[in-house]
Amino acid sequence: MKRREFLRLVGASLTIGSLDGRFNGLFAASPSVVSVAEGNDYPEATRRAITALGGIQKFVKPGNVVVVKPNLAWDRKPEFAATTHPLVIKTIVEECLKAGAKKVKVFDNPCNDPRRCYERSGAQEALKGLGNVELKYMDEERYKNVKLKGVFLKEWPLYDEALSADVLINVPVAKHHGLTKLTLALKNMMGIMGGNRGYIHRAIEEALADVNSMVRSHLVVIDATRILLDHGPQGGNLKDVRVLNKIVASRDIVAADAYATTLFGLRPEDITTTVTAFRRGMGEMNLNKVRIIRA
Repeated sequence: MKRREFLRLVGASLTIGSLDGRFNGLFAASPSVVSVAEGNDYPEATRRAITALGGIQKFVKPGNVVVVKPNLAWDRKPEFAATTHPLVIKTIVEECLKAGAKKVKVFDNPCNDPRRCYERSGAQEALKGLGNVELKYMDEERYKNVKLKGVFLKEWPLYDEALSADVLINVPVAKHHGLTKLTLALKNMMGIMGGNRGYIHRAIEEALADVNSMVRSHLVVIDATRILLDHGPQGGNLKDVRVLNKIVASRDIVAADAYATTLFGLRPEDITTTVTAFRRGMGEMNLNKVRIIRA
């Protein structure tokens, strides 16, 4: 590409206010990479998926404050696939501590009672006794109104500890959702939002892109050890659960969601949250352009 053409494309993208999907690769130093690890030893599979991306030290440096953001939204036991598996959460936290993290904070804004969610999901027990780790109940006073300058959301209360973290690791469970078909990493960031979250359902695709544009996930680790195929996001019937024993990891939140979509027999273009984030230049959804590593 000639310099004049490059500048013309950049100028066009700035004029429309956000990068169109056509420009996703324009600034990329290298193709998006997704690692996929499989095995019924969930800690080992989680470590392999992260190692394939260069190891946790690529993301976490000594002295960093790290937020690990799982899905703990529902009062469900791990086998129902409504929440992130506790062994996946624990392994990521342990890896962060090995890399020299000063503090690791784990939290979510659940739909059910937070104390029951944290306990029933297994997260509370899994993190018990780990030093420099804080499983937090989110304090209403710590939400800050943030100017998003988004397509749908112009401002919204977001949790300040997610905003101030040196590293944010997004750890959703892969599952069905009645409104968006699937809930993966992009939608998992609803858990840092305060306020009346029901409001964003009016334009949920744009709203999620608005939030994810402001608060970027440095690393995405999708828990597909078991996936919820129907009656999500809450679930509650083991007949709706399929055990896959897979962990999906990437720096690219769109690529991670795109790959995880295929685990449900769907295509990335079937999921409007993925399509919207891609259109707005937040990552790559064309899996033919993504390097997939079997870890």
